Amino acid sequence: MTETATGSSYGRPEISVVVPVHNEAGNVEALVREIDARLTGRAYEMIFVDDSSVDETRRNLVALRASFPCLRVIGHRRNAGQSRAVRTGVLAARAEVVATLDGDGQNDPDDLRGLVSQLTRPDAPFGLALVQGRREKRQDSSWKRLGSRLANAVRQRVLRDGSPDSGCGARAFRRDAFLQLPYFDHMHRYLPALMIAEGFLVETRPVNHRPRRHGRSNYTNFGRLADALSDLKGVMWLRSRRRSPGGADEI
Repeated sequence: MTETATGSSYGRPEISVVVPVHNEAGNVEALVREIDARLTGRAYEMIFVDDSSVDETRRNLVALRASFPCLRVIGHRRNAGQSRAVRTGVLAARAEVVATLDGDGQNDPDDLRGLVSQLTRPDAPFGLALVQGRREKRQDSSWKRLGSRLANAVRQRVLRDGSPDSGCGARAFRRDAFLQLPYFDHMHRYLPALMIAEGFLVETRPVNHRPRRHGRSNYTNFGRLADALSDLKGVMWLRSRRRSPGGADEI
């Protein structure tokens, strides 16, 4: 059966767009419509993973399925965090290439085609598995930008992953490579370092960043910083315990 341009269930899509959401009732409809508009003509699916929202997020998404057959909605029974929501979406994805966006609408769906094209270009270096977005002009409060710069500076100094903005939710990666990575809470902030540790190549790409239109952030600077310090220790330990076979061949 041939693939459809809208990425419906009648064929395997070229791109799976995974969007983790938690209490984003005011943002999901606009984001669904924007993704659909930007990927018109491509074989794609979008997977919104509701991380046990307590507002109307899930209800709004289910209502949108009638108008957007390429939309899939997966709901966590209990709140498990953004990294688990991303992993749930990737496990459900049917495409070999996955792109992610944050559910608050601050990542711009206009960047999806560029991220995917850079990852899948014919002259891409062997082993390229992730194109990580890099927000050029953060549309956040000065306090939040300061916290992000501090966290990124500490992470880069310790991990040296070559990514100045690994916390950006706009990215494209190969599904099989992602599923080789160790899972832990908050791993979505360390994908470049984890990919490199597994032997893959990583590139970055400048992306747009927009003000939040509705709702409020699910994170605070102090909470994010405390998690980051703990996670850094874990990532350093994982890298120190890694042993690579240099590839594997069936004989």
